Amino acid sequence: MGKKVLITGCKGQLGRDLQELAGNYANLQALYTDIDTLDLTQSSNVQDYVNKHCPDFIVNCAAYTAVDKAEDEEVQAILLNVTAVEHLVAAAQQINAAFIHVSTDYVFDGKKDTPYLETDLVNPQSVYGHTKLMGEKAALAYNRSMIIRTSWLYTAVGNNFVNTMLRLGAERSELNVVNDQRGAPTYAADLAEAIWTIISKINKGEKTFIPGIYHYSNEGECSWFDFAQRIMALGQRPCLVHPINSSQYPTKATRPAYSVLSKEKIKTNYGLYIPAWDEALVRCFQKINIEHKPKI
Repeated sequence: MGKKVLITGCKGQLGRDLQELAGNYANLQALYTDIDTLDLTQSSNVQDYVNKHCPDFIVNCAAYTAVDKAEDEEVQAILLNVTAVEHLVAAAQQINAAFIHVSTDYVFDGKKDTPYLETDLVNPQSVYGHTKLMGEKAALAYNRSMIIRTSWLYTAVGNNFVNTMLRLGAERSELNVVNDQRGAPTYAADLAEAIWTIISKINKGEKTFIPGIYHYSNEGECSWFDFAQRIMALGQRPCLVHPINSSQYPTKATRPAYSVLSKEKIKTNYGLYIPAWDEALVRCFQKINIEHKPKI
């Protein structure tokens, strides 16, 4: 049996795609947990589980991701985005497991106009961003931690921008979407593939585990308006999308105006090929069409 990989938050977008792709990596043994099987906010539970199963890698996909609700639920956000990370790190240290922690572009203030490097100064503008940054610091206190920041994550199922646009596009004839926030959509299946590839290469001895901060999103950039237009076209929704400024669509939490991430470090260190965001979206729609095909 190959090395063990513990996936937390397995019922989330990224966790589900990690599960779906695990069969392609027969040399690795995957373990899956979510809130119903392991409460990450309870230190003793985490220690007991990790000591019992002794994973070689821990991939933490669990997080509080309700960006606007976090402004009113900071305690809950800290529990999942900080305290849970501290517990996982402590358990990982006990058995010398490698720790891979998923973070976010929201640690930046969005004031740059060129892709963010891992070394750029962080300056989160929301409670969500602050708690994710605190989680990064907790992870990096352990010398076998890898942080992977990502942005605009979506997949074929679940609550995300793609499925929201498809639903609204079916319900409405017109829709306003902000055009002054730019970033890079990330298809969760591509990020999941990247994570499995990294672990597999380390397991085979092709690469070594290099701790630190990394960035991953699909290649290219767009605005939310651009993204929405492409979704409507692929989803064959007749809904007309209008571009608006963020000031016309106020939200409780401040979003970065620009959050494109540079992926050169992760591509160089692990030899990854990263698909373009629009090509990835086409593949997502191929899966959506299969998922929504009527059962005979």
